[in-house]
This record gives sequence, structure tokens and C-alpha cells, in this order.
Amino acid sequence: MTTFGFGRELVDRAEGAWVHMRDGSRVLDMSGGVGVLNHGHNHPRILAARARFAEQRRMEVHKAFFSPYLAALSHNVAELLPGDLSISYFPNSGAEANEGAIKLAYKYHEGRRQTILRADISFHGKTLGAGSLTGSAENHFRFPGLPNAVVYPYGDVAAVRAAVEATRRPDGGCDVYALMVEPYSASSMRHWSESALRELRKLCTDEDIVLIFDEVYTGWGKTGSLFYFMRHEGLLPDILAYSKSLGGGKASISGYTVREKLFRKAYDRLSDVILHSTTYYGFGEETATAIEAVNVVVEDDFPGRARQIEAILGPGLDRIRKAHPDAVDRVAGVGSLYGVFLAGGPKLLDLAGKLVPGFAHDPRFGTKLITLSVIAHLYREHKIMTYYSPNVENPLMVAPTLMVEPADLEHFLQALDATLALGLRRLLTGFVREKVSAAW
Repeated sequence: MTTFGFGRELVDRAEGAWVHMRDGSRVLDMSGGVGVLNHGHNHPRILAARARFAEQRRMEVHKAFFSPYLAALSHNVAELLPGDLSISYFPNSGAEANEGAIKLAYKYHEGRRQTILRADISFHGKTLGAGSLTGSAENHFRFPGLPNAVVYPYGDVAAVRAAVEATRRPDGGCDVYALMVEPYSASSMRHWSESALRELRKLCTDEDIVLIFDEVYTGWGKTGSLFYFMRHEGLLPDILAYSKSLGGGKASISGYTVREKLFRKAYDRLSDVILHSTTYYGFGEETATAIEAVNVVVEDDFPGRARQIEAILGPGLDRIRKAHPDAVDRVAGVGSLYGVFLAGGPKLLDLAGKLVPGFAHDPRFGTKLITLSVIAHLYREHKIMTYYSPNVENPLMVAPTLMVEPADLEHFLQALDATLALGLRRLLTGFVREKVSAAW
């Protein structure tokens, strides 16, 4: 990251959408903490909740005693989710939430089914289990992982049906215990259609497959609804995994919530009660923080805030696309989550290869380098921090906190317009000469 312009300066403090540096400058953070900072940096209500917990010397965790914070958080989440999604478990990371969901799905079938389905461009985490279900190109080295993970093309219901049929046992029974789905792929800006999601739900119901929705990034208002799947009335997964902004930008906490009937069948007996556990499950200060974070999401109408951001970013980024057709291929996004797909073209990609030889093993390196040149210029000349997705087409990510102000969004749009006006070729050559060559 220091090579590409970040990390060399020291941060003094951060608030809302702004990072204040020790040299007196400030940086507009349009990254949103890669999904963690829906509440922004150091939201006052989140800070106050953690301070109260510490001042009152509340007990953090003890497995022998009932936790009112854990119970309250589970209750509140159940109140917000549809149907009988009502029993929750709260580990520390999105990958852990997904792994817990997978374990529950496997246990639900008592180990009689051996196949799990995941999408080709999926991102479910980087642990050995979740990593083996992650199709993102950044996960290029394949560690050992879950067996019998079958890949289907994202958004393709017919392919999912074919995968189910291909794994059918000789007796005609289904061998698939779980289907992993990201209703909205935050790393590629793709989404499943409503009709496709409903078809998946019916297929899973008919075949008794556990349908897992991974909304680790997109949850808690980011896309303009509390969770992306909730924009489709009556649609219900069997398990929902979430994380990122659940901790209000301060607590490392995630969760997965399961339909009661699945939980009862999988774990609701004394012999199985601790088949899944973690050291910091239900940690007091983390759950207390998450309670307040969820309160803020609801009371400040985070889905509404995301729609207001979309009303500015959507048209603004489209204007930039039309103004710079040689630089921007397309724009896609929803709520406070957008991707700008830069149009390098063959000649520019060839130039990138000549400027930085030796990266033939990465077919997307040229696109990444072009996108990084825009990121570096925005940071150096305009004090705006963005990032790019390492998955699929490597878009420039525009995903600010939901606390960002309209004026800040307009400032960003003006800066991006001015940056692209310089031309991608000029940005690329300048970036390579200043950053990459100097680093080597």
C-alpha cells in the first residue's frame, strides 16, 4: 500500500467521512472502511456506548453466566429480520459467520450430504473453509479446504439446477447440503434478479437444501434496504450471514441468523450444544456496541441515507462516464456502493505491460495498474481515498460511509472528473514513473 501512495503518513484522528493527518491535512475517506464504516469514523453514539460499558465495569464474558447483551442483540436482530429468522450466533468476522452457517447446514443433514455449491466470483472469507468457497481472483493460491465444493456461474439459476442434478445420488436423493449465495456481489457489482432468487428459494425448499445468503458487506443499510434480499417481499434464506458495520466501526463482531426449525434440528440438544463455539463469542462490550450500532441503523434510517447517496452518486457517476467515454467503460452500483469500470483498451493495457514487465502471470495486472493510477492521483492531488476491488473486473470502488455529506460527494465527483480529464495514459505513465519505478 505504501508503494501506491497510502500508509506513509501518520493519522492523527478520524471523524465521520474524514481522516485528519498529523501534518494538518485531511483526507476524504470514500472507501467506507471496505464496508465496516457505515456509521463513519468514531460515531458519537458508538463511542458513548463503549464508554458506558467500561465506566459501569460490566462483565465482558463468562460462559457460566447469562449475558443480557447477547440476548438483547439476538432479540433485536430477530425483530428486524423477516419470517422465522430468529436464532443468532455472534462470532468475530464475516468468514467465521459463514463457516458457522456452513457447519450448521452440514449438521442439519447429519453429515448425510457431502456437496456445497458456491459461485465462480464469490467472496466468503479467507479462512481455510470460507476461503475454499471464495472464487475471487485474489484468492489465487489454493489452500486445502472443504471437499466437494461445486462451482456455478454467478446469477445462473439453470447452472445451479444442473449442479444439483449432477450430484444426485444413485437412489435419486439430493447430495447438496448448502447453497452459498451473495444476493448482491459487493466485489463485482453484480446482483441476482428477484425472479432468480425466488427460483433458488423454491429449488432449495423442494430439495431440502440449506440456502445461505452472505450479506457480510451489503448488510445494515448499505444498498438502500436493511439487507439486499429484503427488498423482495416474502423472500427468505435459511441462514443469513452478516458482519462489517454490525460493530459500528469499533467492535469486531459478526453474526449469522438461522430459521428456528433448522436450528432446532441441527443443535437443539444437550449433546450438540457446544459443537460450534469460539473464545470471544458474545463478548460483552462487542455485543453492547452492536446493540447501539443497530439502534443507529434503525433510528437514523440508514437504508434511507443510502438511497439519498445513490441519488447523488448514480447520476453523478453517469455524467462522468458520458464525459469521459475513453476512460470509463461503465458504472454500476446501488445505495452507497458503486464501481467505476475503467476502459483501458488494448493499447493502454499493452503500455502497462511494457512499463511494468514481468507480470504476465496476472492477466488483470494492466487493469489494476490503470485503476491504481487513478486512485493514487485522487489521493495525492485531491486528498481523497478510494480503493479497487481485486475481484473480476477490478472496478474503482466508491463506497463511502452513510454519514457522508452531500457536499463531500459533490467534491469527490468534481475531483474524479478532473482526474479523468487528464487522460488514463498520462495518469498511468506518471504513476509508474513516480511510484513503481521508485519502489524498485
